[in-house]
Amino acid sequence: MSTTERTRRRTVEGIVTSDKMTQTITVLVERTYKHPKYGKYIRKAKKYHAHDEEGTAKTGDLVEIAECRPISKLKRWRLVRVVRAGAVAGGTVNFAADTAATGGGA
Repeated sequence: MSTTERTRRRTVEGIVTSDKMTQTITVLVERTYKHPKYGKYIRKAKKYHAHDEEGTAKTGDLVEIAECRPISKLKRWRLVRVVRAGAVAGGTVNFAADTAATGGGA
């Protein structure tokens, strides 16, 4: 296997919902897709556990994560980079403001 095959891994962007674990972040990734029969666009969200070696990502940050080998029972993703530092108000994340800022709002 060449290095070019190995570097082509799936990457997604999402909002960090939790950074309370050691070297682990929880990332909420939203995706939109068209319903196969009715054609309506549907928004679906899923949470992923990602490996954050240095602990750079904080709650509310927009991050890019990439697929990797299984690190633990739940972790199959690793942090690539922090795209944008997020705004945390009173310990909770304002997801509506984050999706509107990224163009994901309706």
